[in-house]
Amino acid sequence: MNLKGLSRSRELRFRRGRVLPSGRLRILVDYRPALRQRTGVGEYAHQLAAALARRAGDVGVTLFSSSWKDRLAPGAVPGAAVVDAKVPVKVLNFAWHRLGWPPVETLGATAPDVVWSLHPLILPSLGAAQVVTVHDLYFLDAPEDTAREVRRDYPALAGKHARRADAVIVNSDYTRSLVEARLGVQGDRITVCYPGAPAWRVRAEPASAGPILHVGTIEPRKNVETLIKSYIRLVEQRPDAPPLMFAGRIATPVDALLRPHGGGPWRQRIKFLGYVSDEERLRLYREASMLLIASWDEGFGVPALEAMTIGLPVIAAARGALPETLGGAGILVNPGDSEEMATAMVRLLDDPVLRREQAALGVKRAIDFDWDVSAARLIEAFEQARVRRAARS
Repeated sequence: MNLKGLSRSRELRFRRGRVLPSGRLRILVDYRPALRQRTGVGEYAHQLAAALARRAGDVGVTLFSSSWKDRLAPGAVPGAAVVDAKVPVKVLNFAWHRLGWPPVETLGATAPDVVWSLHPLILPSLGAAQVVTVHDLYFLDAPEDTAREVRRDYPALAGKHARRADAVIVNSDYTRSLVEARLGVQGDRITVCYPGAPAWRVRAEPASAGPILHVGTIEPRKNVETLIKSYIRLVEQRPDAPPLMFAGRIATPVDALLRPHGGGPWRQRIKFLGYVSDEERLRLYREASMLLIASWDEGFGVPALEAMTIGLPVIAAARGALPETLGGAGILVNPGDSEEMATAMVRLLDDPVLRREQAALGVKRAIDFDWDVSAARLIEAFEQARVRRAARS
C-alpha cells in the first residue's frame, strides 16, 4: 500500500469522463463500520445500504471499504457494487481527516453523485455531494471516554465538517437539536433517519424470569457502574433475582468495573459475554426478563428498539434520545440513581400485569420504525445535497 503512489492519470480520466448529475442517483456508502463486528453504527450502515439497494430503480449503491487485512465480501449487500481498497483504515482516516486527501474516486469509486460518511467527518471527493452522519455528540462532552482516533479528530473537526457538508444525517430529533445548536448547522440541512426495527417475531413470555440484560459496548458512556450498583441492591432485596448479563464488546476492563464493589453473592451472577452474534443476541432477548439501558447519553438507543420489537420490557435512562425512542413504552429512571433503578427492576419482576403492559406498548411503538421509510428520507436528503453541490460548483 502506498497512498502517494495513487494514480494521477486515474484522477484525470475521472475528470474527463465524468457524467453530469442526472437520472439515477449514484451513492457511495462508507461501509467500513459494518466490515467486521456490526455494532450500532455498523448495523445502521448495513441496513440503510440494504434498504437503498432495494430501490434499484431510483439509485445505484456502491459500498466503500478499506482495510489492510479484512476484505469486504462482494455480496455483503445484495444489489450493491463494492470498492474494497487495501489501505489501513487508520492511515486513510488520518489522510482524509487531516489532509482532505485522497479523493475517494482515486481509490476505485466511479463518478458517484453522493459520497456518504457514516461519521461526522467528510469523505474527500472530486465532485460528488458530501454527506456526513452524526449519531451523538458525546465526543464533545467526554472526549477522554472515546477511542483515540475519535478523541484526536472529532472535537476539533466535526463542527467544521458538518457545516461544510452538503447535508447532515442524524438518527433522532434529539441529535438534530444538538447538531443545530452546538455545531451550528442550519436546520434545513439536517435530516432525521431513524434506525428501523429488526424483522423479529414477538416472543412468547418466558415461563420463568430470565436474565436481566444489557446490550451494548462496555464503555464509560454506558454507565455500567450504576447498573452494577443497582443489581447489588436488587440482590439484597431479592436473593433469588435472575443473573445480570452484559452482551457487547468490552472496551473497559471487567475487573476495573467489579473491583470497587468488593465481593458478595452477586459477583458470580454478573456475566460479561463480550460481542455476540446476531443469533445469540436474538436468543438473549427472547429469554431475558427485561433490558436495562443506563447510558449517560444516547443518540438513539438501538437495543431499546430491538427489545420493544420482540416484546421485552425496557428500563432506560431518562437521558438523551431514549425517551424519544421509547415514546412512552418503557420505564424511565435517573441514570445516576441506583436505588431507583433497583426499584424499577423489582416492579417488573414482581408484577406480571406491568410486564405485559410494557411489552405490548413496546411492540406497538416499534412499528413506527422502518428501514425502508428511512431510506426514502435518505434519498430525499441526497437529492437536496446534490442540488446544493451543483449550486456551489
